[in-house]
Amino acid sequence: MKSLRKGIGNRKDVESYYDNWASSYDKTLYKWNYKAPLQSVNILKKYIKTKPKFILDLACGTGLFIHEFLKVYPDCICDGADISGKILDLSKRNGKYRYLYKKSFENKIKITNKYNVVSLIGAMTYCNNHQSLFKLVSYYLSKNGYFIFTHRLDLWRKSKFDSILEKLIDFDSIYISRPLNYLPKNEDFASEIKIRIVLLKKK
Repeated sequence: MKSLRKGIGNRKDVESYYDNWASSYDKTLYKWNYKAPLQSVNILKKYIKTKPKFILDLACGTGLFIHEFLKVYPDCICDGADISGKILDLSKRNGKYRYLYKKSFENKIKITNKYNVVSLIGAMTYCNNHQSLFKLVSYYLSKNGYFIFTHRLDLWRKSKFDSILEKLIDFDSIYISRPLNYLPKNEDFASEIKIRIVLLKKK
């Protein structure tokens, strides 16, 4: 799993990697004490005053974030997208999503409605073009909708992500967390690789 820290490669490599990981994905993340989905939902609960009707969960994986999200917003209609077909097969079995799209989060989805929330939990690592991604998210969101995502702090610094956020014209920054442990029981991440959770609001 060292490639998780160093980078997996191109989109085909990422798809293959997660296809191969699918069967043990949830158990492995539980073993590594992965808390980002729950932490992200707690942030939404604190800052969103109106219950969302629709959410688009990008890079949804097996639905770990949506599992926590639906505990707080049980009536929200959830759609998801992921690059891995085998991961999506597991998501389908969980029955938490209305629609599931086999798509990289950097590719445009033909949506049927605008969303009140878009999430990208644990996948900003793989983003090749941040400006393009933010434009896509803005397209998906209704006015005053929210975009919540996580980003590794080491990659944040490398890409000068503060500057990227400052230049956004479609979003206001609502919340940026302190550095948080990401995969504390993974020996390659431990307490060295941390993340921030960011909540933006579309203007």
